[in-house]
Amino acid sequence: MTFFGVRGSTPCPCEANQRYGGNTACVAVEADGLDPIVLDMGTGLRFWGETLPHDGSFRGHALVTHLHWDHVQGLPFFVPSLIPGSQMDIYAPRQEDDEPLEEVFEGFMKPPYFPVRLGDLPGQFRFHTVDDGVHEIGGATVHVRGVPHVGPTVGYRIEHAGLSVAYIPDHQQPQDGSHRIDPRVLELCQGADLLIHDSQYTADEFLLKSTWGHCSVDYALAVAQEAGVKRLVLFHHDPAHGDEVLDELHAYVCRAADGTNVVEVIAASEGLTVQLGAAARLDRQLSQV
Repeated sequence: MTFFGVRGSTPCPCEANQRYGGNTACVAVEADGLDPIVLDMGTGLRFWGETLPHDGSFRGHALVTHLHWDHVQGLPFFVPSLIPGSQMDIYAPRQEDDEPLEEVFEGFMKPPYFPVRLGDLPGQFRFHTVDDGVHEIGGATVHVRGVPHVGPTVGYRIEHAGLSVAYIPDHQQPQDGSHRIDPRVLELCQGADLLIHDSQYTADEFLLKSTWGHCSVDYALAVAQEAGVKRLVLFHHDPAHGDEVLDELHAYVCRAADGTNVVEVIAASEGLTVQLGAAARLDRQLSQV
């Protein structure tokens, strides 16, 4: 899998963020026997689109955790969407008013918010509401569970060829600062080969923003430990955290994980590729910023 956007809340490209990048959530999962699957469609989606076929042959799937801007605003700039013949199936949680997903997307892709309407894009989109359960998507088994956040939000667990990846980019830590974990989250993460998890705040920052829908890096580690995960990816970095701050947080969590079941802690950066299985490795490339 490759990380094309690793930030939360808002894009933040600047000199201080050159190594980790400034685009919002977007992770591409690719494997033999799978259709291309992307986790969230933040601004990093544009860069993933540039790596894909531009001849109308693209067929892929987007697993969207929730519909906040930082997780969907890459769609109008996704190159295959501009090419006739391309097809994308988009999965997202049921909305509180049960409004059809296509209508929700049409609501934010229209003037005056955006000059092009969803229906004007040459590519084809099909929308699917997902509830808690197990789904077969693009050749993979995908588990969906609700995750505490602000508004309807889900997490995903992708299973294929005996490997599993859990994706929890936005996760409300209990507001009292405790490390209680929702059983649905633990079910998604249990024994996963890799956990990509919200790590937006330091413990002190969480005290000031405990109702904002996110968690501390300590809580991310607690989830990984409780679920028996060996590889944890710190993700959804705060836009105010520059490269040096993220280096420090990564080192801090690595020290805290020493002696636990979590044997590797990775700080997500744009261009990072993580390979699972017998040939497991990390490949770091230059940021897309």
